[in-house]
Amino acid sequence: MSDDELLSFPCEIDIKVIGHRTENLRGAVLAIVGRHCGSVDDAAISERLSSAGKYLSLTVTVVAETREQIDAVYRELTASNHVLMAL
Repeated sequence: MSDDELLSFPCEIDIKVIGHRTENLRGAVLAIVGRHCGSVDDAAISERLSSAGKYLSLTVTVVAETREQIDAVYRELTASNHVLMAL
């Protein structure tokens, strides 16, 4: 079974991003996601601070139209200096 067979498009997908807690992380992540998926409603974003407060994780729920779209989002997120990890 190929990866494309595991998802039926369009589909809702959660993109989880972890980075250092900075003023720029949320804006950078939303700009990247927005370029590929359009604007994201505030209700589709959740944040969680690490126990020591050093890291911030963002979960952004989007509707993906294609596998290529998802791949492009992850490529740009992982290339960003603001992002430590994207899942």
